[in-house]
Amino acid sequence: MRTTSDESTVRLYYLGDDPDGGSAETLCYASLSQALQMAAEQPEDLQSGLFIATDNDVVAYLDLIEG
Repeated sequence: MRTTSDESTVRLYYLGDDPDGGSAETLCYASLSQALQMAAEQPEDLQSGLFIATDNDVVAYLDLIEG
């Protein structure tokens, strides 16, 4: 992910693994730090489907925290 501030507004969403191509469910629009906190609070089995979108990039939550 391109460099961004902890206070930048991002979208945290869940993209399920529906084989028929489900839709993205927005969990929040918040600062990056708040979105990361909310993502960490989600059950582990859902975290693999979490993504964070900035103005110019999208990254999987687990990829972001694993570095």
